Amino acid sequence: MRAQVVSLFQFCRHHPDYGLLAFLAAAVLSPVCALAQQSSAHRPPAAPLIANDPYFSVWSMGDKLTDTPTKHWSEAAQPLTGLIRIDGHPLRWMGTQPRQRPNLPRIDAMQQDALEVTPLHTRYRLSALGVELQVSFFTPSFPQQLDVLSRPVTYLTWSARSTDNSAHQVELLLDVSPQIAVNGNAQQVTWGRSRAGTLTVLNVGTQEQASLHQSGDRIRIDWGYFHLAVPDAESATPEISTTAMTEFVGEGTLADVDDLDMPRAADSTRGPAAHLAVELSLGKVTSAAVERHILLAYTEGDAIEYLGRRLRPYWQRNGMTTSAMLSQAEQDYSSLESRGNKFDAELTADMVKAGGEEYGYLTSLVFRQAIAAHKLVADVDGTPMLFSKENDSNGCIDTVDVTYPSSPFFLLFNPELLKAQLEPLMRYAALPRWRFPFAPHDLGTYPLANGQVYGGGETNETDQMPIEESGNLILMIAALERSEGNWDFARHYMPELMKWAAYLANKGMDPENQLSTDDFAGHLAHNTNLSIKAIEALGAFVEIAKNVGDRELAARYERLVLPMPARWEEMARDGDHYKLAFDQKGTWSQKYNLVWDDILNLHLFPPKIKQIEWAFYSKQMQPYGLPLDNRKTITKLDWEVWTATLADNPQQSQDLLHRLVTWADTTPSRVPTTDFYDTVSGKQMGFQARSVVGGIFIKALLDSQIAERWKLKSTAPQDK
Repeated sequence: MRAQVVSLFQFCRHHPDYGLLAFLAAAVLSPVCALAQQSSAHRPPAAPLIANDPYFSVWSMGDKLTDTPTKHWSEAAQPLTGLIRIDGHPLRWMGTQPRQRPNLPRIDAMQQDALEVTPLHTRYRLSALGVELQVSFFTPSFPQQLDVLSRPVTYLTWSARSTDNSAHQVELLLDVSPQIAVNGNAQQVTWGRSRAGTLTVLNVGTQEQASLHQSGDRIRIDWGYFHLAVPDAESATPEISTTAMTEFVGEGTLADVDDLDMPRAADSTRGPAAHLAVELSLGKVTSAAVERHILLAYTEGDAIEYLGRRLRPYWQRNGMTTSAMLSQAEQDYSSLESRGNKFDAELTADMVKAGGEEYGYLTSLVFRQAIAAHKLVADVDGTPMLFSKENDSNGCIDTVDVTYPSSPFFLLFNPELLKAQLEPLMRYAALPRWRFPFAPHDLGTYPLANGQVYGGGETNETDQMPIEESGNLILMIAALERSEGNWDFARHYMPELMKWAAYLANKGMDPENQLSTDDFAGHLAHNTNLSIKAIEALGAFVEIAKNVGDRELAARYERLVLPMPARWEEMARDGDHYKLAFDQKGTWSQKYNLVWDDILNLHLFPPKIKQIEWAFYSKQMQPYGLPLDNRKTITKLDWEVWTATLADNPQQSQDLLHRLVTWADTTPSRVPTTDFYDTVSGKQMGFQARSVVGGIFIKALLDSQIAERWKLKSTAPQDK
């Protein structure tokens, strides 16, 4: 079968209708075949299991699902442990050897045969004792369906079959530690079970339930409740206890008796609180696959505080209860699974068409990470607001220079979600309290969006990013309005945009000593790449002014910006390349901000600049990519893909993408994909699980046919 799969895809690749054929091939072939094809080639740095939002985010950070405990993106343990009994013999299919369990023998792991990460699914194939077990984690993060996107639900599905022509008695167990609902293991938790439609729901949360009481970077939610929802039809026995694994290993069943001694510390040396567990009987398994599924969810009331008012998740905007949401999620399971498989196949085919198979893999690897670093909430009038968390860099919320690199993802899949990020920031910038002539950096520290905290905050200009953020917002708003085909958003915020354009006109050509988005590299005066951003933003402002009907303003800024690229080239040229800073000969840097010339069709800079730069970049390549600049061998994943799109020669772009995939496959840093690493050692320098990886989709955004196809999807009426 594998040979047939390879032959079919080879045929598709050379056919003029490759995109359509690849989609059809992927849609009709079994998940087993797709799993085998991908797993032979790639090993993700970490695999997303639950990827809903910055708090509900659980990963496998090893080669195999049984190598390490499952963890929150911050690397705090949030153990999900999976056991299986095959003809009475217990084995692990997820997690490490359970600890603190009386009379529990060592339990060996099943053999892992394959791992596949698609945009919406993470699938494992394991085997032991004549049984094949497929395990699928599915988060339906459809960017065009906000009601489904905002549901905090991940589906866990198992499929088992016999591989030796014999029938085998099979039982499964999932055990969830209450650590999934706390920030610290000493926190006291309570638990219980409920009914929701055809579901039995096991729940756990902290005793205190102090909503929005803290903010910060590497912290976990400790209000709201985790839910393990079990459909009645799945032949399952739920239990809340500390003995479920012992019972399962010994008998293959659970006692169905809940521990009632609470509250207790989530995890301590004196013994943990009760775990949520479910045993699923598959009966006698033959060559015909037997399937079961459950729902994993986390709900909270207040999710974000914005300028002093508390906002709830988007799915709650019309008063939907947790019970109703879970019941609806279960009713939608089959249709969402079918739609998710189609989405995966269609998107992967488009990504392969845009940049080749390695680009297709890279985009699949980061798709859920890009969206799961955000929380979708509703304003008081139901307006969607999407708040990013600056994971593992400082915990800021709605950071402009985090939204900027991730914007290609949202421009491609649903520009309304980009507007939902920009709206809260622009409302804040329009308030009298923001008194600077340039744009803000952030709205606070997640989940409290009550005003800028970075640098000088609202008090002074220390460590601000004046040119960076002003340019970012003008560029993103221009791209948003072009995509939407109207300029109402820009028209509403013209006073702010005019102020920032004036600042860029005065300061942007030759920037003073200040930070850019690459603030980890420190302050830099006369930054040539930052100057490009200012010039591109002024060109974008000309388009904004034209389209809001202010022709005089547009003409004035057009006269100002048109001579700037020639001046830039004269100041930046350094023999066979262009400098890092105007006053520093013998230096160089990636000029990734040039992509806006193509995104916005501005055509301000002559093509020869990209050609000259790329001829030089080709000589600077390291084993795992292209350094950010001449100062160190560090780089940024998102910017590398932006730089790859500047290459006229497809071989140059493919060479860089190949190095990025080689790095992802071999990096020793086993964390949710970092965007900041060393191009020589492959080691993470900082940052993980960040939304900026959405910038990888820029290559697809620049393919007009692909962009138009996904634009039509985002504007078409969607099922709830």
